[in-house]
Amino acid sequence: MKVILQKDIPSLGDAGEIKDVSRGYARNFLLPRKLVVVANAGSSRALEHQKKLIARKAEKRHAEMQKVAAQIQELKTLELPVRVGARGKLFGSVTTMQIAQALADKGFAIDKRKIELTDKIRNLGNYNVKLRLAEKVTASMQLQVVQDANFAVEEEEEYVPPSAAAPEEGEAPAADAAAEASETPAEA
Repeated sequence: MKVILQKDIPSLGDAGEIKDVSRGYARNFLLPRKLVVVANAGSSRALEHQKKLIARKAEKRHAEMQKVAAQIQELKTLELPVRVGARGKLFGSVTTMQIAQALADKGFAIDKRKIELTDKIRNLGNYNVKLRLAEKVTASMQLQVVQDANFAVEEEEEYVPPSAAAPEEGEAPAADAAAEASETPAEA
């Protein structure tokens, strides 16, 4: 069944497109929610009107994203404090969600899916980050990953497994106990 999308549907397409979908999907999901209209001769005028609205919406969005890209270019560097262990290693890696949150703190509402990282960020330092804001509108900025001053880690102690730990008072060491058990004759 051919339908005209009235709204952007992530799994299907953008508003104004004509798509071929199964009858059940159209009748049971798309049509009751008014996400589509059936594509026929009468709906062709609605399609033309929809395309004009989409073109205006795209132009407006493109202009807004160009302004945001210019503001991000002015920002130049974004400082991201992260938790770091005693040896200067990050706990995990820096994610696009953390970068999006840092941008939101600066006043930029950027979706995490629009942030592109070339490599995983697992160490302190400076990294280049590319933002895909809209079609043909990109911005790049410098991300400076620094240690979080609020989170201080004391020197890590060497891990000693429980079997190698010193025995408590009154207990024989594990090796001595095993030797004693093997020396006693088995009673029948």
